[in-house]
Amino acid sequence: MNDTVLRFSDVVQTGFPAGKRVFIRSDLNVPLHPDGSIAEDTRIRASLDGVRMALAAGAAVMVTSHLGRPEEGALQPRESLAPVARRMGELRGREVPLVRDWVDGVAVQPGQLVLLENCRGNAGEKKNSEALARRMAGLCEVFVHDAFGTAHRAEASTHGIARFAPIACAGPLLAAEMDALGRALAQPKRPLAAVVGGSKVSTKLAILKSLAGKVDRLIVGGGIANTFMLAAGLPIGGSLAEPALVDEARAVMDAMRRRGAEVPMPSDVVTAKRLAAGAPAVVKPATSVEPDDLILDIGPATAQRHAQQLLDAGSVVWNGPVGVFELEAFGAGTEAIARAIARSPAFSIAGGGDTLAAIAKYGVARGIDYISTGGGAFLEVLEGRTLPAIEVLQQRAAH
Repeated sequence: MNDTVLRFSDVVQTGFPAGKRVFIRSDLNVPLHPDGSIAEDTRIRASLDGVRMALAAGAAVMVTSHLGRPEEGALQPRESLAPVARRMGELRGREVPLVRDWVDGVAVQPGQLVLLENCRGNAGEKKNSEALARRMAGLCEVFVHDAFGTAHRAEASTHGIARFAPIACAGPLLAAEMDALGRALAQPKRPLAAVVGGSKVSTKLAILKSLAGKVDRLIVGGGIANTFMLAAGLPIGGSLAEPALVDEARAVMDAMRRRGAEVPMPSDVVTAKRLAAGAPAVVKPATSVEPDDLILDIGPATAQRHAQQLLDAGSVVWNGPVGVFELEAFGAGTEAIARAIARSPAFSIAGGGDTLAAIAKYGVARGIDYISTGGGAFLEVLEGRTLPAIEVLQQRAAH
């Protein structure tokens, strides 16, 4: 990923933020319990690095984020950032005021932090209204984008404000994502291996095509692997697959083959007659899948072979499980992949909701060099797309 953006750390080193107003777009879109309390606060904790940097520099600090999908101009109490403000206050040991109706002005002093109410409650946010963006930009001398998870969306608080703020730069979390993705994809240590799992080729076809031109090994899993198995002439029984995309899968395999790379097919699989927690799991050769079988995981021999390929890699990108790991009988393949990536000396980056769930389930987070929380933004980078919120920072840095 292109790194030609101004970083907030560089701005801080100049001493400029002292006494200035700094507007930070964070990702505080945390899961909530039905009673409105916070279920998991990782994103809040992560956001504090940029906040501390700004406060230490003597800035007057405003932070905002989206939460949920409110109707613009009609914010409901359940969509308020009030629980986030409380949690930020607990983590900092002092109250964090929540400011409502903030677009036309915010009272904040140097050394003070305020949280601005859910930015998606502002009319024009989603459509990247220039008028709204200019009003937001007028609140600050420095805009800091520190929400990689929103970088694929051109909205007023992620893209528009960066066009008009006096200074626009990348916060520490955004910069770390850019560094990790650049290391894994732009300048990888070879061989570069990618693990792409999930239920449908159609949802990740662009990723598969993009990676086919970059990686040395493309390990596919889940329903995606079933479609590739069909393309390779292997039986899949009644397994989830997309027969209409067999030609697309074959094209990816051919593109890899022309580069001297490969999409390794399973030699054995784990099957069941039904997808259920109590269904008996049967390991069998990939050539012996019966018409009423469901392939729900890779087999142990395949898992061992994939694991060795990951241990021998120089760089690894991981997105998606290789089986129905939520059920113990069909989780061994994903566990083997997760543990191999964690043990591998390769630089590794992982992202995607199911991937993060697998990392948590198998306790391998410490072995993964970078865990992206970007979701859709992470997937779009894998697809080879330019993210609007990063592109505007690049444009600002170039002028």
